[in-house]
Order: sequence, then C-alpha cells, then structure tokens
Amino acid sequence: MSSPIRMSGMVSGLDTESIVTALTSDYQNKVDKYKKAQTKLSWKQDAWKEVNTEVNDFYNSLDKYRYSSAWSLQKATVSDATKATVSTNGKAFNGTQTLEITQLATSASLTSGKLSYTDSDKKAHTVTSSTKISDIAGGATGDLTIKVGDNDTTFTVDSDTTVNDLVNALKTAGLNASFDETQQRFYISSKSSGKDQSFSLSGSDDILKALKLDSSTRANATDGQDAIIKLDGVEYNNSTNNFSINGLNIQAQATTSSAITVTSQTDTQGIYDKVKEFISSYNDLINDLTDRYNAASSGSYEPLTDDEKSQMSDKEVEKWEKKIKTGLLRRDDTLDSIMNTLTNGMMASYYDDSVATMDINGKQTLNAGVTSAKKYSLATFGIMTKGILQSATNRQYEYHIDGDEDDDSVSSNTDKLMTAITEDPDKVIDLVKNVANNLSRNLKKQMTATSLRSVFTVYNDKEMASEYSSYTELINTWTTRLNDMQDSYYKKFSKMESTLSKLQQSTSSISGLTS
Repeated sequence: MSSPIRMSGMVSGLDTESIVTALTSDYQNKVDKYKKAQTKLSWKQDAWKEVNTEVNDFYNSLDKYRYSSAWSLQKATVSDATKATVSTNGKAFNGTQTLEITQLATSASLTSGKLSYTDSDKKAHTVTSSTKISDIAGGATGDLTIKVGDNDTTFTVDSDTTVNDLVNALKTAGLNASFDETQQRFYISSKSSGKDQSFSLSGSDDILKALKLDSSTRANATDGQDAIIKLDGVEYNNSTNNFSINGLNIQAQATTSSAITVTSQTDTQGIYDKVKEFISSYNDLINDLTDRYNAASSGSYEPLTDDEKSQMSDKEVEKWEKKIKTGLLRRDDTLDSIMNTLTNGMMASYYDDSVATMDINGKQTLNAGVTSAKKYSLATFGIMTKGILQSATNRQYEYHIDGDEDDDSVSSNTDKLMTAITEDPDKVIDLVKNVANNLSRNLKKQMTATSLRSVFTVYNDKEMASEYSSYTELINTWTTRLNDMQDSYYKKFSKMESTLSKLQQSTSSISGLTS
C-alpha cells in the first residue's frame, strides 16, 4: 500500500511535520530504544569475539608446555668450532665425547681441457654452445655413455648435435653441467656428495678427446667421496658431512689431526626462557581480562541515533562510543568465571611426576610405596603475583619471576628459578607441565558446546545471536507501527488542508458576489 502524500500546512500554515513527529514520539522512542540496544549488543559480541580469540590462542599455546617432548632442551658445544658444528635434538645423553674427522664428503667433478678447433681451411674458431660437436671432432660422430652411480644414459652425437645438446643430456642424466664460452671449458659435477654419486663418460674416443673430456686431455677430475668420522672411537660413514648419531647432529667442516670433544648438557637457559615465555603469555591474557572486568562504568551513556550523531563532531562521536565499548564486559559473570579458571590453575600445587600420577581429571595420586611427598607450586620457584596492594592497577594477577633482569620490580630478588633448574630441572618442568595440563583441561570445559554456545567458545554466542534477531524483529515491528501512525496523522492533516482549501475557495466566491 502506497503512503499518502504528506502535505505540510500549505493552507493552514501549520508545521505539520513537527506536529506529527511530536504525536508519534512514543513510537519513535521505541524504535530508537531497540536500535540502541541492538547496537550495544553488537559491540558486546565484538568484544567477546576478541576475548574468545585471546583465550583460544592461549589454550592452543599450552601444547608447547604440556608434553615432555616439548621440554627436551639440550645444548651441545664442540671444543674446536672450525672443525665441526654440533646441535642436539634433546635426546643425546649429557656428557663429553671425542670426535675425529678423517675425511670430508665431496662431490665428483670434471673440468675439461680448453677447447679449440680449426676448420678444413685451417681457420681457428671459438667454441660456443651452438657449435656442432662433429665440427670440433673433425666430423666424428658416435655414442657417449654417461654413467652416474649405477645408472647409464646413452647420448648419440650426430652431424647436427651441438655443445648445448650435450650439456642438456648431462643434466638429464642427473649431473650439474655447463659450458663456459669465455673459458672454453666444460664444467661437470654430481648434484650430491658421496662416493655413490661418482660419474664417468665413455664411448667414442675421438669425440671425448676432441671435447677434452678423456683422461689424457681433461684439466681435472675427482671422484665423489663419503665423509668419515669417529665418535668415541666408533667409525661412521655418510655421503654428506652431516651426521645424526644418538641425538647429536654433527656437521663436519674440516679434518682433524687429533681428537676434539663434543659436550652435551641440559640447556638450563632454554628451560628458563620457556618458563618465562609461558608466564608472559599468561600475563598478557589475564591482564587484558582484568582490564575489561574492572573497566570504568559507562554510566548512562547509550549508543547514539543518527540524529544525535549529526549534532556532534566525528571526534566527539568516537569518544562517546569508546566510553561505552570499554565497559561492555565490566563485572561480567562469564568473564569472571574464565578469570577464576586461570588464576586458580596458576596457584595450584602438585607433586612432581616421579612420585605421583595424574588422572584424566587432573587429580594426582601418589605412586605405590610413596607415603608422603612435597608439593610444588610456582611460588616454590620464585614465581609469584605481587598482590592487590603492591601491584599496579589491574595487575594483581600478573606473575613475576624473582631475579628476572627484564622485570625491574623483582630483578634484585634472589633467582630461585634458575637455581632450581640447574639443580633439578625435572622438578620445574613437571610443575609447569602439570599447571599447563590443568589449565588446558579446565579451559576446554568452558569451551564445550551447549545450547547457548558453540564449541571452542567461552561466551554464549548462540544466545546473543538469538537476542540480536529478537531486536531486529522488535525494530521492524515498531518501525511499522511508527510509519502507520505517521501515515494516519498525515491523512488527517491532508484532509484538513483540503477542507480549508475548499472553504477558502467558497469564501472567495461569496466575497466576489457581494463586492
């Protein structure tokens, strides 16, 4: 149904639009109320999405600390770094071993002699990639055999075969090959090192001799060879200079005249840095949640209507909306629950894994024969919060590592963590593993799908989506009522204007008759 023409006091002189607006203000207020509520809900959804991403990222990062394999941190050093470099995958035994490097792995290579040839008129020519091999070889043609390891490739030289064709055949056979026109030489080598990668060229003697590739004319030829080392007196061979032996990765760089030493030991600094990384990632999350939970109240601030925005500058609008958005999760019960899960998990104490077993629910039970044992917490190793009174605003749940040189507030304290790692790294590792395991387990419970929330979601996203749809319906309902009521009033005013117009016309006619 089309809306009536809205005449605005053309005869009466009344400000019809203002009158109708005033008469329907209750309906407009309803529309504005639900639009503001929907906008605020949308902002709250955005805030929760941000929180959900942060919690999920932290939850996923816990895998870096939950498993023993993640803590296999060792470092290896060698007494002469010019002879070899070493590293460890964390599974080498701690201690010192002797290393001798007898031979380095090399690739097979061949450098031809310098090519030259004259034509039938005894005119000298420079060889290029497009030069025909038969021209160089005085018209000779025939087959060449390219042997790489155990594989043979036959290459036929006919009257049209060029130098470039031979280079390509060598590459196809599995070699590196090129012809340097400046040096007038072939350069050929195996793609990999090791004696199994050695190669040879055989076949037509005339062609090989003309190309300066046979044993009497080539400039240089070496076979590939394996690397040979001895670790604690045991000999090892490899086609490359890289060896992986019982958790050690050794890269031979030069032969030795006498034994050098390789030392493997627990990477105490690496463990310390990993604990610090875990604490830092927790602090980043809990500090942000605390800021949101304790945010200042937005008071009576509500989202602005378009009319209200039009009366303000962009900067004023931005400031107004920021006031609301900052406090959207203030004192939120769901946020409080997440924070409790995190803070309780960090404060818990545990037996180390050598004396107790943890079940799937996070409960520890002492092993058979163990009647009592000490429990450890983060505080045992000098990792603590500073409490409400000594902490900066909203940092009461933030953890500090005593002696941490990057934290001025505790850098002068005794470094208990590094001491503990040096003395018994397993106790520290076991504690952090158990803390991470229980955090992971309890966060997962809070991200389980329900009728109100989706899987891996810490807030009731389904409920909020339903609420958003309800606001849409309410806005549509009240917008329709507003429009209907406005149309009704405009019809009445239009009828009044029409009646007044007719009355004016009648009055004018009567005046004309009596004048």
